[in-house]
Amino acid sequence: MKKETEETKFVKEPEDETREFILQKNKKTKLGATIVIAFLVLLIIGIIVSNVFFTN
Repeated sequence: MKKETEETKFVKEPEDETREFILQKNKKTKLGATIVIAFLVLLIIGIIVSNVFFTN
């Protein structure tokens, strides 16, 4: 049995032909990353605002 020696990449470029990747550069990945980042920013803002209200 022959093993393929492809290296796993983090982001797949459109011109790459490998299937060994974690993320792709397409609309779904960009939308998902945007939603996750927006949620994290809102969570951080919420923590800061709640700290301001509960300490006064």
